[in-house]
Amino acid sequence: MPAFEYHVKDKSGKTQAGVQDAPDAQALVASLRQQGFFIMRIQEVKKAQLFSVGKGPGKKRGKQGALKLDDIVIFSRQMATLVGAGIPLIQALDILGQQMDKERFRIILRDMHMAVQGGKSFSDAMEKHQRTFSVLFINMVRAGESSGNLEEILDRVASYLEKTSALQKKVKSAMMYPAVVTTIALIITLGMMMFVIPKFAEIFEGLNAPLPTPTRILIQISHYLASHWYIVIGGLVGSVFFFRQIVRTPTGRLLWDSVKLKFPVFGPIFLKVAVSKFSRTFATLVKSGVQILIALDIVSKTSGNRRLELIIASLMSSVKKGESLSGPLGKSEVFPPMVVRMIAIGEETGELEEMLVKIADFYDTEVDAAVDGLTSLIEPLIIAFLGIVIGGIVVAMFLPVLTLTQALNH
Repeated sequence: MPAFEYHVKDKSGKTQAGVQDAPDAQALVASLRQQGFFIMRIQEVKKAQLFSVGKGPGKKRGKQGALKLDDIVIFSRQMATLVGAGIPLIQALDILGQQMDKERFRIILRDMHMAVQGGKSFSDAMEKHQRTFSVLFINMVRAGESSGNLEEILDRVASYLEKTSALQKKVKSAMMYPAVVTTIALIITLGMMMFVIPKFAEIFEGLNAPLPTPTRILIQISHYLASHWYIVIGGLVGSVFFFRQIVRTPTGRLLWDSVKLKFPVFGPIFLKVAVSKFSRTFATLVKSGVQILIALDIVSKTSGNRRLELIIASLMSSVKKGESLSGPLGKSEVFPPMVVRMIAIGEETGELEEMLVKIADFYDTEVDAAVDGLTSLIEPLIIAFLGIVIGGIVVAMFLPVLTLTQALNH
């Protein structure tokens, strides 16, 4: 079926343009007139011209690699700008598809472009690519299409994703430092145990002198690691695999997610991040016109924590019965009392969205402070760990030397 580019004016005199398939130009004219449009220009276009991603001379192949949250943020922000400028959705997808850096994103936008051109809504076209666009994104776009505020919704999605991305980066940076230092410390320790200590052991054997207990224990551990390293590595890999399998089960996931919130040092950060994400996601959905039950369902699926998912499910049951949100939150023993009280006040005053945004902003600030404090707290802990482990190995190795020196002096 041929495609036609059309330019029309609606009843208010606003010019609109787009591309649509039709058996012929007369059929398209009749269809547009039935919708109340005044026809200005219609011309047939070739399908190859509609979306020229990666085709034709001079076109560069996009970058490879997985899509990141920042890519989705850029897309939603640019899409909001184009829609706000009055550019038809099909042309906006075409424009963004041509300028996207990553080849995978170009292919996705090409598919969405063809779906919208075929008569599907923007949200339906996105729904086919749920690995790229979250349930939250799709439902917000659907709400924007229903209310006619797609530009505002896309801009709101971009703002939400930007803050979510910033929060994730803060937490990852906080976890990266101790993880890297601890890994390096373990590698150094294993290197000493497997390569350095055996050299000392050979020297001590040539002395034919009794060795102190700490030295003998350390040498035995070193010999075991050197001769059975494959068992140690296999055990570590097997433990990680076994742990991941357990966490994938519903019971194991619930147990692990509950334990994470009670971790010393890290637990409070996980909780603050979870509360911030819950509040901001819920507020964004409700502000965008998504029904509260659908919003709670989306929040539960995007919470990233099985314990919180069950709590939010109880919220849905309460709302269905006509009860408040604050009741089940207070009984959960997970959400801080201040959060529960602010949500209760928001329900009483009819300003729930504003309260949720204030909670999210407050806990974003709390996460910043906690991350800064975590760095200053972890540094002395790591130094103490290295001092105990490395220092213990050094002392155990030099004890025989000291013992022999004292024996020779006597």
